[in-house]
Amino acid sequence: MSRIVFVGAGNVELTRRILSDLLLSEPLRGSLELVLHDTDPARLATAEALVRALDAEAGSGARIISHADRRRALDGADHVVSALEVGGFEATLRDFQIPHRYGLRQTIGDTIGIGGIFRGLRTIPAAVELGHDIAALCPDAWLLSHTDPMAMTGWALHEATGLTRFAGVCHAVCDTHAYLADLVGRDLDDLTVRSAGVNHQSFVLVFADERGRSLYAELDDALAADPELKSHVRVEMYHRFGYFPTESSEHAAEYVPWIMRHAAETSRLGVPVEEYLRRAGMTLHVYEETRRALAAGRPMLIRWQHQEPAATALLAMLTGQERLVHVNVRNDGLISNLPSEACVEVPALVDASGVRPQPVGELPIQLAALNRTFLNVVELTVRAVLDGDRRHVLHAAMLDPNTAATLPLPAIEALVEELLAAHGDLLPEAVRG
Repeated sequence: MSRIVFVGAGNVELTRRILSDLLLSEPLRGSLELVLHDTDPARLATAEALVRALDAEAGSGARIISHADRRRALDGADHVVSALEVGGFEATLRDFQIPHRYGLRQTIGDTIGIGGIFRGLRTIPAAVELGHDIAALCPDAWLLSHTDPMAMTGWALHEATGLTRFAGVCHAVCDTHAYLADLVGRDLDDLTVRSAGVNHQSFVLVFADERGRSLYAELDDALAADPELKSHVRVEMYHRFGYFPTESSEHAAEYVPWIMRHAAETSRLGVPVEEYLRRAGMTLHVYEETRRALAAGRPMLIRWQHQEPAATALLAMLTGQERLVHVNVRNDGLISNLPSEACVEVPALVDASGVRPQPVGELPIQLAALNRTFLNVVELTVRAVLDGDRRHVLHAAMLDPNTAATLPLPAIEALVEELLAAHGDLLPEAVRG
């Protein structure tokens, strides 16, 4: 049997989406050992109840095990799927409430921005610790990570552990490809769509029909025909930079200096300020809804979705049927005009041999420049943790586009010190306030 370990299985909606795809696969029937781990005992119990319900509904005959001890769970794993979050809703609330008092507006705050920096400071040590455990207990396993901020955690994990069987997976790219296909009235399976860049700031480089003809002109027509679409950040970015971004307008707005500080721009482009707090609240609601659905014996399998990229990759590795998946991996020249050490998002071919990232070459120079601005913040946050140098927290905040566009240097320094003190023991000891 193939042993797949879910670290952070208490993220029940993600666990449900991935396992719905796997348990409905006929070739995998009776061949899966699903091992669940979470640091929250109640969430772990809910996750186990959910997975047993999914397995029974699919009739897939999986073996299901729960472990509160992560090392026991990882021992002998063939594949690991991780979704780490440190500090939960309370830490996220601090990431928004404290900057709000300084006049710094955020919408998602999980990737860069001041919220992304502090999520990175909290999460990088946990990702590195997981990488060390995998290297010790199941060195041949592939780690598929859903952990944000992915560009930070991926960079740090590679550098600190040397782990090579790692791929970050995010649904933004495949969701965008499906969205674009729908806009031009095409079946995605008939198209060639390739994207690359940095997680949450990648761009669609190839958007072509079955004859290899670019569909960007048809996309322009579709966008021009719908005035409402013109008020989306991602459409604005497309018109300015020439390639369609894979990330949502909410995310994209705070990765640049031109939008979040201006109320007129957030209004014009429909950007919901502090959107992530609503989403975090919805996640708590979904968890409670899952518990109620399980108690009522309602069906739990999801049968109508596009596959989660982690599920697509696992299906390819377990069945040997090659699939294309966009993943986040160490650059090492895959994108030649971005830093070699960076964690970049590129297409990869996946089959029984594992994940084989495909070289992209040079990004268009304007996209590489935008990514490098992003990666300045990423690198400084990684260095703060791995080098134990708290000065780099301030450096990252000073170079963050939204923070720098909004606050003067004394306010940035005061904000950083207040956040360091507020997060306390959740942060690496060397950078604490």
